[in-house]
This record gives sequence, structure tokens and C-alpha cells, in this order.
Amino acid sequence: MRIISGKHKGRRISAPKGLPVRPTTDMAKEALFNILNNTYYFEDLVVLDLFAGTGNISFEFASRGSQDITAVDKDFRCIKFIAKMANELDFNISVIKSDVFKFLEKININFDIIFVDPPYSFSSDDCSGIAGIIFERRLLNENGLLIIEHSKHTDLTGLKNFSHMKKYGGSVFSFFELSKTKK
Repeated sequence: MRIISGKHKGRRISAPKGLPVRPTTDMAKEALFNILNNTYYFEDLVVLDLFAGTGNISFEFASRGSQDITAVDKDFRCIKFIAKMANELDFNISVIKSDVFKFLEKININFDIIFVDPPYSFSSDDCSGIAGIIFERRLLNENGLLIIEHSKHTDLTGLKNFSHMKKYGGSVFSFFELSKTKK
């Protein structure tokens, strides 16, 4: 994987073998960040990266200037790798080892962007549960955005606060906002 833009543009990062991850492809990540770039100033964002895996998404936000990033994953090896790379790249990323559902029930911080990249085996109901907790607990700021990356075989269009989706190969990004305005 590589960092697409920002301070460490073009930097390749090699995750250790055997991590239980499926990193977002560079093509999909570049498309996603092009969308976000048209709406947000990265320097101002408070970002939550759930099921952070290799830290791929957190690193991209940090390289583009985001200073307040929280990466959550339950796998110790993933957390250890993200912390090591964040330190090496001088990124301000808080790394937390936790089950995502338990973390969401306890956290009392609001975020501008919440990126969720669960295993592709997660069902629509599993994704709905995550989105439900986020909106019930009001974890998004007023103009915040929840983005769930999922398989093309999972349909999240019927979930509350669904806004729109973008497809890139076998990956889909579903976007959710406080208002249900279609884009």
C-alpha cells in the first residue's frame, strides 16, 4: 500500500505478513479522498478509523494534515503496526485496541469523519448496528460523514441516514449523514 497524497505522498508502506486485514486498494482510496477533498479541509478534521487494520486510511488522513485521528482495531498486531508507523512517520494518531462495538458504546467524542472498514463477511445487519450506535449516540458532528466500506454484495441503501454510495471494483463506499439528502 502507499500514501496517495500529502506530506508523505508516494510513500510505500509494507504491513507485516499474516495480519487479518484487507487494505483498501490504492484506486478506491484515491477516489474516496478526491471526494473528501472537495468538501473538507483535512487540517480541521477529527477522524475515527474503525477496523483500522493496517492504518491505511488513518495514514492517508494524517499525510494530508489531519491532526486528530483515532484508529481502533481489536487485533494487537494491527495496533502495534499502526503505532510503530505513526511514530516513524511523525503522525498524531491515537491507537486503541478494542472491539469496535464496545468502543462505540463508551466513547464520548464527536467526529467529523468516521470511516468503518469491517470484514467483508459483515452483513447489512452488522453494518446497520454500527451505524445505529453512531447516530443514536450522536458521535458525528453536524456536518459529519460516516463512510462504510463494504462488499458489492452488501446493500446498505435502506439504512437510516444513507446518503449515497460509490463503487470501485469489488468495494463500495456507502455514505451516511445526519440529513438524508440524496446526492
